[in-house]
Amino acid sequence: MILVVVLVAAVVLGLLGGVHWYLWRRLVKDTTVPGGRGRRAGTVAAVLLPLTTVGALVSGRAGAPFVVEQALAWPGYLWLALVLYLTLALLVGEAVRPLLRRGFAARATAAGAPRDRGAAGPVAAPEAPGRPGPAADAPVDAPADAPAAAGTAGGAVSEAAGGAGAVAAGTSASTGTRASTGTAASTGTAASTGTPASTGTPASTGLTSDASVPASDVSVPASDSASVSAPASDPASVSDTGPDSDSASDSASASGSVSDEPSTGAGPSGAPLSRRLFVARTVAAAASAAAVGTVGYGLHDVLDGPALKRVTVPLAKLPRAAHGYRIAVVSDIHLGPILGKAHTRRIVDAINRTQPDLVAIVGDLVDGSVADLGPAAEPLAGLRSRHGSYFVTGNHEYFSGAAAWVDHVRELGVHPLENARVELPGFDLAGVNDISAENQDPAQEGPDYEKALGDRDTARASVLLAHQPVVIHDAVRHGVDLQLSGHTHGGQLWPGNYLAALANPTVAGLERYGDTQLYVTRGAGAWGPPVRVGAESDITVVTLASRQA
Repeated sequence: MILVVVLVAAVVLGLLGGVHWYLWRRLVKDTTVPGGRGRRAGTVAAVLLPLTTVGALVSGRAGAPFVVEQALAWPGYLWLALVLYLTLALLVGEAVRPLLRRGFAARATAAGAPRDRGAAGPVAAPEAPGRPGPAADAPVDAPADAPAAAGTAGGAVSEAAGGAGAVAAGTSASTGTRASTGTAASTGTAASTGTPASTGTPASTGLTSDASVPASDVSVPASDSASVSAPASDPASVSDTGPDSDSASDSASASGSVSDEPSTGAGPSGAPLSRRLFVARTVAAAASAAAVGTVGYGLHDVLDGPALKRVTVPLAKLPRAAHGYRIAVVSDIHLGPILGKAHTRRIVDAINRTQPDLVAIVGDLVDGSVADLGPAAEPLAGLRSRHGSYFVTGNHEYFSGAAAWVDHVRELGVHPLENARVELPGFDLAGVNDISAENQDPAQEGPDYEKALGDRDTARASVLLAHQPVVIHDAVRHGVDLQLSGHTHGGQLWPGNYLAALANPTVAGLERYGDTQLYVTRGAGAWGPPVRVGAESDITVVTLASRQA
């Protein structure tokens, strides 16, 4: 058993680790400059936020002070919800990403931008030796420290030659003259700007005195100067050609602007690197906005209090005198480090406004001990109904000391039904302990249907309070007319409803199983993240209808 727990924990941690690595890559690595403040801050957040989530999940079980649980709960649980929707949004972004790239590439092509990003731009053909180049060929907007690469022995210009001879800006090259043979070093070092030049003398390449190229013929436009500023052997000039990698050396990429001009390096798609960075930032920003908006909406749903639902359930055995009997059903309040006394008060006020005949609290009232959460439950003493309030345990009570909570709710005027039954006008109300009781505490009694239902008058209608819907088959075997349950939260966070459906016969609402009907409320609170998406919290007023009426 211990080995199974360890394996499950390892799988969960591995999954969380993989998800967080993916989030860091898409939200931080692909959108920031290496070594920059954004990269460092994003990496720190990618480490600290998951740690708060782990702390929020284990602090209560580890016996940490309640104030520590509260401090970790808000960031830890909200980050857990954000992780879900950030991941889903980014996965959608994976399909959008190539479409955006194609759109930018098509726009650049329509605008006449060069498609070969590896090209440095057009270079003028060399002239015959001894023929001076026109002064107009010299670039007037080139920076003073951008040397032009000299030609090889054959007269062709080669960037890969490592700058075999450079003509210094400000020399006689700007007037159509060439630097003298001793001016530039044969290793490609630029000539000093203070060295006089001889008109018509070819610049030395260090290979042969006859192979020369006019300085005007090797000039490049200022916009392309970055493309030839370093030899290929220089690591700083080698770009990351991965499809989604950063382009830190490209100033346009660092600023996140869209450029239709070639930039340093080339990706396999042939689009400038700045476009790739722009797409990465666009997808990351859109995914973040969608996730934050979704979580914010779900947070408001919980903190604003549960909605009120009304359901009418006809019972064949219900006498006419009990027609219209109203039961206010509430479940999964989940008082804890986030939801406290104000949350309980909202629920109590909402129930009292319905003026029910009976209140049924169907488990998972708390996530903590009586010592920490007793004051948060005190508003339950204000519940008002004609035939009182009743309570059955849920699985979370057994994480928090079920016996102590049963005693405490009794002190608040709420009647616990521990495998017990009471006779009410028109029907029997029974309740059973949650099925997790024996697993969590061997000293606790699990559900006992014989004790709760075995000796009752089967001619009377019966309503069973049971936290988990999975016990519906036991209810059917014991002739129960209606079972009221919670536990599922309706899935709480979409698409969690699909997972909940795998473990529960009914996730939410009213369904029939043979002669027994099952109603499952989505609950009035939330476990973990105080967020609900696609499964709003609710309090349900179930109205019993007699077929004789």
